[in-house]
Order: sequence, then structure tokens, then C-alpha cells
Amino acid sequence: MASRFAYVAYPYRHVPDQDTAVPAHHAVIVAGGGLVGLTFAVDMALRGHDVLVLDDNDRVSVGSRSICVAKRSLEIFDRLGIGARCAQKGVVWNTGKVLHGDRLLYAFDLLPEKGHRFPAFVNLQQYYVETFLVERFAELGRGELRWKNRVSGVTPHDDHVAVEVETPDGPYRMTCDWLIAADGVKSSVRQALDLPFAGESFHDHFLITDVVMASDMPVERRFWFDPPFHGGKSALLHKQPDDIWRIDLQLGPEADREAEMREEAIVPRLKAMLGEDAEFTIDWSSLYTFQCRRMEHFHHGRVVFVGDAAHTVSPFGARGGNGGIQDADNLAWKLAAILEGRAGETLLESYEAERVPAADENILNSTRATDFIAPKNAAMELFREAVLGLADHHAFARAFVNSGRLSVPHNCTASPLASPDQGSFEGGVAPGCPARDAPLGESWLLERLGGEFVLLLAGHDPAQFAALGLRVLAIGASDDRDGLIAARYDLATPGAYLFRPDQLVAARFRAPTAAGVQAALERAMGQP
Repeated sequence: MASRFAYVAYPYRHVPDQDTAVPAHHAVIVAGGGLVGLTFAVDMALRGHDVLVLDDNDRVSVGSRSICVAKRSLEIFDRLGIGARCAQKGVVWNTGKVLHGDRLLYAFDLLPEKGHRFPAFVNLQQYYVETFLVERFAELGRGELRWKNRVSGVTPHDDHVAVEVETPDGPYRMTCDWLIAADGVKSSVRQALDLPFAGESFHDHFLITDVVMASDMPVERRFWFDPPFHGGKSALLHKQPDDIWRIDLQLGPEADREAEMREEAIVPRLKAMLGEDAEFTIDWSSLYTFQCRRMEHFHHGRVVFVGDAAHTVSPFGARGGNGGIQDADNLAWKLAAILEGRAGETLLESYEAERVPAADENILNSTRATDFIAPKNAAMELFREAVLGLADHHAFARAFVNSGRLSVPHNCTASPLASPDQGSFEGGVAPGCPARDAPLGESWLLERLGGEFVLLLAGHDPAQFAALGLRVLAIGASDDRDGLIAARYDLATPGAYLFRPDQLVAARFRAPTAAGVQAALERAMGQP
């Protein structure tokens, strides 16, 4: 199985930190140079902060892994400078189909409305996204990425964290003001601190295979319950770039892991699905079971956990990688504000207040999907068969069919940083929710928001807010060329929105005043 992707073995380098008698000190160390750790590092670099990233490997993720990049992740990546590159390389899809046997139960469109810069999803192998992030981090020239450096020990203190690192040249020690644990499900940082990772393990085995195949099959997500080529189980099909197709096949809890990973076992399963005459080669395969777990707290003094190190879900719904990207997006601006002295360390309490509920939402949806796809007892299996049987003939039952509720951004409406509405809004985007994109002049709203606090004004004079030192974006009817900003934000009547650096709404006003905006800004910075 030779991959089409040309993996680069990044060089390990011996650095001066390894030879100092007194441990070298860094402001921020990131344990883990994968998808989430790199997202955080690039964000911090854009905000002018050097970050030291330590990765235990010497290359990006092997295998396509997390392939479904959601619209919100693309918007975050666009702010970081790789969104257009991901969208251009990725395979765009908005449509999904769910089948029972060979019969279509229903189809869905994840982005039925116009006026968005990015699609609902692109399929793009994780190794491409990580490569783009590695290159972007190097391009920004802030911080350092050390390969073959594994965090093996962590000792927290009140004002710093001591870190032990294993390398090919032996161990060395450093200290940092902040340690960001982005080192995955088997987090060595979490283990070093002896922190629990509570949740549920699922015992069904799934075979995941990437095949290289020229095909004119439509670009859509297809999920089968009890397909004719794989009776009694489930199957999933996605197209990726480079003529690669992702195939997931449920094997059951009794599968022999070693036997099922042999090519002579995989090929007949693929031919049953694709046809005996199908021509393909296997690019990558893996056999997995999965878990839904999370830490009780993501913030432990000067150690903060993100991504799979903090929470993990089953792959149904594309919630793992996308959720971790949102963790990094949420954390970076807050830590930057603390480092710059613009906010106190209590601002980090809001990271946990916002991202723990987001993780719980993802775990709930992921668990429900997994329990439907792979029922854990006879009663749940009877329920699933009854639902599938009814869904063949009755539309109401299709709402109960669960092949993975696909990732959407979490709405932090209970956030301590969100101010109550000042004035009445019908619809719009509530405080704590991510901004909704729309055309703005010759560009896009999210592109204009960037990564700082912005006050969006419609029908109000910007001059009264000049003393706040806040970037003001005043829009008129000619700027809102399709009327979508007015529609999506309920701004046909004059009003204002205060956006956070991660493009969540902090507050909204019908009749904004400088004092009211200042109070909302202080609250959004974690000040009482």
C-alpha cells in the first residue's frame, strides 16, 4: 500500500536549549504539532507571539484521517491564511444521501441558501491541511517547530510549567509560562498530570480504506444501512482529492483485527462494493474502534488542553477535528490578550465555560449516531430496525434515522462573555454565536472582521465611538449588495453588533452608545 501523498520527513535538529545548564524558558509551548496544535500556533504567530511547538513525529499525519473540513473551520483557516488553499484543493460537497439496502431513504442539502464564501464541507486529507499549516507557520517566522521532540514530563507551578522532553539525543528540560496540550487522545501531558479522561468506549470495529480509483460517481456523502454488498452492517463513501475515495465498512465487535487488515481480506470487501471489475489500488487502510470521552476540566492552572487531548468522539458527524479547530480559535485570542497585559488570567475561565459545553454537544451527537449505527443491545437494535423499516415508507420516521449529525459550530449563548441584548432583535445572530458570512461590498463580511474586536454599525454614526480605540465597520445599503447582512443580522432597522476576535458575537444593540459598547467590550475581555 504505497500512498499517493509524498510525505516529507522533517529534519530533527539539535538546539541550544538541549545544552544549557539552566532550563531555557519560553512564553508558550505547544505539545503536539498536529491539526489542532498547528492551528493554535499559526493563530498566535499572526497575533505577534512566538510559540514553540514540540511534535513527537517527523512528518504530518499518516493517512487521510479527518477529511471533512466544515464551513466554520474553512472560515477560521481563511483568517489564518490557508482557507482558500484548502477550498481549492478540497472536494466540495453540500449533498448527502442515506440509503437502506439499495433504496434511497432521503437526501439533504447542508447549505441550501446563497451568499456564503465557503461550502458546507470540503473533503481534504488531514495530511494536506497539516502541511498547509506547517508551511504557513514557517512563512510567518514567529516561533519554532521541533520535530522528534516528545513531551514526557510536566510539573506545574504557580507561575510557570516545567517540561521534560525526549529526543533522539536524549532528554532535556525547559520551562514555560503556558503549556498548551494538543497531543491527542493518548496525551502524554494528561497522563503526566494523572488527569482522568472519562467516557465510553465502543467495541464495534470499522475498516477505513482509501482507494485510488477513476470514477464518475457524484460528489456527495453516501451512507448505507444494510447495503446489498455488506449485509447487516453499514458503509460510508466520500470522495477526496487525487482520485481517492474514502470507504468505511462496519465489521462488528468480533472482527479479527490482524486478519481484517490483510490486503487479501480488504480487496474482496471493496470489490463487493465497487464491482468485481472495478480497478483500484489501496492508498491507506486502518481498523479502528472509538471512544467518546472528555476531561472534566480543560484548564489546569498554566496547562490548557485542546482537541483530542481534551475530548474525543466517534468519527460519525466529522466533529473531532472541526471541534478541535474551534478550541484553538477560541483559546488563541484569549491567551494573546493575557500575554499582552490586556486581560487577566481569569479570561481563560471562559475558554472552559465555552468549550466544555461544545464538547458535550459533540459527544452527545456522536454517541447517539454511534448507538444507532452500531446498537449495543437487542432493544436498541429493534428500535433501529423499526425506524429503518418505517423510513422506507413514511417521511416522519426519517427524522429518527441517524447516520451522523454533521458538524456545526457550537453556539455559546450561555457564555459569561456574552452581553444581553440592548434592544429588540427578531432573529439575527445572538450573542455567543459565530458570525454568519455574507457579501460585503466587493469582499465578504468575515474577511472584513478579521481577528480583532470590531463594531459593525448599520444606520448609526461611527464618530461617537472614535474614542473607544475600536475598529468600526459601518455599512450602508450599497455595501450590503444582496441585502443578506440586513436579513441575517436583523439590521433592516438600524443597529450594531460587537464581534470578538474569534468572530463570535459579543453583544448587539439597537441604539448603541459609547458607554454601552465599552461595557460589552470589558465583559467580552473577562472583566467584571
